[in-house]
Amino acid sequence: MMVPGSIPNIILTGFSSGGCIFTRLMKLHRNIKIFINYLLGPVLFLWLSWSIYQEISGQPDIGLAWQHIKSSFRSPLLLNMVAVIGLMIVNWSVEAWKWKISVSGIQSIPFSTAFRAILSGVSFSVSTPNRVGEYLGRVLYMEEGNRLKTIAVTIVGSISQLIITLVMGLAGLILLKPAIETGQVVNGLWLQVVIYGVMAALLVLLLFYFRLSWLANWVDRLPFMKKFNYLTRALEDFNTGILIRLLALSFLRYLVFLLQYYLLFVFFDVKISVWVACWSVSISFLVMAILPTFAIAELGLKGKVALIFSGLFSTNKAGIFFATAGIWFINLVIPAILGSLMILGIKKFYTGKADDQISSSLKN
Repeated sequence: MMVPGSIPNIILTGFSSGGCIFTRLMKLHRNIKIFINYLLGPVLFLWLSWSIYQEISGQPDIGLAWQHIKSSFRSPLLLNMVAVIGLMIVNWSVEAWKWKISVSGIQSIPFSTAFRAILSGVSFSVSTPNRVGEYLGRVLYMEEGNRLKTIAVTIVGSISQLIITLVMGLAGLILLKPAIETGQVVNGLWLQVVIYGVMAALLVLLLFYFRLSWLANWVDRLPFMKKFNYLTRALEDFNTGILIRLLALSFLRYLVFLLQYYLLFVFFDVKISVWVACWSVSISFLVMAILPTFAIAELGLKGKVALIFSGLFSTNKAGIFFATAGIWFINLVIPAILGSLMILGIKKFYTGKADDQISSSLKN
C-alpha cells in the first residue's frame, strides 16, 4: 500500500531541480537498484519478518486465531475482502483525479489517461526508496516538453496528501497518548517531542502550500534557478480553490484507506472499535510517512508498526499483520502489476526511447 503522504518522498523529489531529478532517478534505476533490491532490502525484510514471526508465534491463542482466519474465507465476511478490492479502485481513481487537476494548467488530459498514468507510476515506484519513481512513470503520459513541468505540480498533490496524513496522525497521537504511554511504546517526554515536531512540520507545510505563488516567485529570483524557472511557473496557477480541492480529495482518499483497514480488521477477527482503529492506523501512517522505506522491506516495516500501535488494543497479532499484508498486496502489488502492463502499451517507452525523450525534455 502506498502510504498516504511521505516526507522522505517529497524531500527526495522536492529538493531536486528540473533535469536533476530525472538524472538521479535514472541513475537510481541503473546503479543503486541492485544494491537496494538484492542486499539492503532483503536483509531488512528478513530481520523484520523474523521479529513479526516471534510476536505472532508468541500469541497465547494463536491456534484459535488461525481458525478464525480460515473460517473467514468461507463466511459472508468474504464480502469484506471484495469491498476492499473495490475500494482499491476508488483509492487510485481519487489519486488520478487529483493528478488530473494538478496538471490541468500544463496539459488537459482525460481521466482514463490520468488513471493509467497513476498505475504506471506505481509500477515504477516499487523499486525506488519511498516510491520516488512514481513521478517518472506518470510523466510518460505527458506530451514532450511538458514532462519536467509536470513534476513540480505533481509534488503539490503529494504535499496535500502529506498534510492530511500529518493532521490525522497528530490527532491520533493526542487522542491515544495515554494508551501509548501505558503500553511503553515511547515515554511521555519523547512523545511530547514528537507531537510538537509534527505540529511544527505541519505549520511549515501549510505555509508553503497556501503560498505556492510566493514560493515560485522567490525560487525564480535565485541566480542558479533562472534556467529552471519554467518548471516552477506552473505553480503560480494554483489558487486557493484548487489547493482546497486537492486537500478535500486527499482526505477522501485517506478515509478510503481507513475503511479498507477496518474491513480487513473485521475479516481477520481483530476486535477493535472503529474509533480506535481509525486513530491507531493514522499513527501508523504517520510513522510510515516519516521513515525512509524500500518497497521490498515495506511489508515487514508496515507490519511491525501496525503491531506496535494497533497491538495496543488487540491481542490478535496474527490478524493485525494479515490485515496489513492484505492492504499492502491489494493497494500496491495488484496496481503495480496492472501498471506494468500499461507501460508495455506505451510505444515510446517500449521501444526504448525513454532516455532520449528525457534528454530532449532537459534541453527544452
